[in-house]
Amino acid sequence: MFQRTFMGAVLASTMLTAAAWAGELVINTDTSDPAPKAAFEALIKGFEAENPDVTVKWNLFDHEGYKTSIRNFLTADAPDLANWYAGNRMLPYVNAGLFEPVDDVWEANGLNESLASAKGSMTIDGKIWGVPYTYYQWGVYYRKDIFEANGIDVPTDWEAFKAAGAKLKEAGITPITIGTKYLWTTGGVFDYLNLRTNGYDFHMALTKGEIPWTDERVIATMNNWKELLDAGFFLENHAAYSWQEALAPMVQGDAAMYVMGNFAVAPLREAGLTDDQLGFFQFPMINPDVAMAEEAPTDTIHIPANAKNKEDAKKFLAYLARADVQSQINETLGQLPINKDSTVGDDKFLQAGYQMLSNTDGGIAQFFDRDAPAEMAKAGMEGFQEFMVKPERMMDILERLEKVRAKAY
Repeated sequence: MFQRTFMGAVLASTMLTAAAWAGELVINTDTSDPAPKAAFEALIKGFEAENPDVTVKWNLFDHEGYKTSIRNFLTADAPDLANWYAGNRMLPYVNAGLFEPVDDVWEANGLNESLASAKGSMTIDGKIWGVPYTYYQWGVYYRKDIFEANGIDVPTDWEAFKAAGAKLKEAGITPITIGTKYLWTTGGVFDYLNLRTNGYDFHMALTKGEIPWTDERVIATMNNWKELLDAGFFLENHAAYSWQEALAPMVQGDAAMYVMGNFAVAPLREAGLTDDQLGFFQFPMINPDVAMAEEAPTDTIHIPANAKNKEDAKKFLAYLARADVQSQINETLGQLPINKDSTVGDDKFLQAGYQMLSNTDGGIAQFFDRDAPAEMAKAGMEGFQEFMVKPERMMDILERLEKVRAKAY
């Protein structure tokens, strides 16, 4: 009798605990900046309105605190959902068994089609590991009025790009501005040159440490870069400028192009450039046999493997993936939805980025310092900056990076 009563109490307790889990959804994020915070507040409110039986408990971290905490909380006291990033940035948590595959969520909600542009960057070992909800484009921002004054059409291939640069040089205009004082800007240039020379799969394999830096295909990428350096295409003394300081030559009409992310548009407008003066184009094709991959850092949400309430977590991911929800989030963020049926505002640069990214078939890279581990990313970008100043050191730099690869992975 005692055993039956005891077992009944245990069963009741277990059922109560399960019921508590079913009603509470714990989300950890580092979306503490004003726009992301507002976007998540609205996201959670909308989800709770449609799912009145679920109460969301939201733990908000600052960026640095989150980076140092995520592995600990995924291991010890996992929430039901956690935000992170796509591509190789999620690889350590996938390899450690800390994220749950969510192929069933994609299958049940038609996400293989609606989120197709980011599927590659969410896939590791043939499984899908989360839901992406926002990204922004990189590409070439340029002075339309300077191009027009010099009879230059938007280049779509490598030869036309080099010809445009040569024409600008003849007119006394620096073809490409860049500030490499903080090294990450060099990563964007390298990524596009490598994606266009060798393609997405090669680029991902390189940043995963699977390919030597002395490989002839990496050398081909660097030689393409060297062509631009030897022709004097980049801003002189770029190592003295931050990325923001390097906007000034473009604003003043002394430089015509910038390989940069869409966050550059706001300061360019604030500095006085009008949308009649400023344009955007896709980084040109180099190798016609390589599909056109893009650079678009992608924010994601994942279900930790140790989550307690995976059922409601999957409901939340399905909600997050919806076209209308992604439209609303990204209106607040000023970025781009991934769902191809979402809408974007009438900002011409968001429109251009959305069209480009929604139609890419070559894959989406995350950016060199997200796709490569920290030690490799730091050494790589230091090497890229040195190469831009001293291109004759190319092989020495690649051999040095190869030594770092041997240690970093």
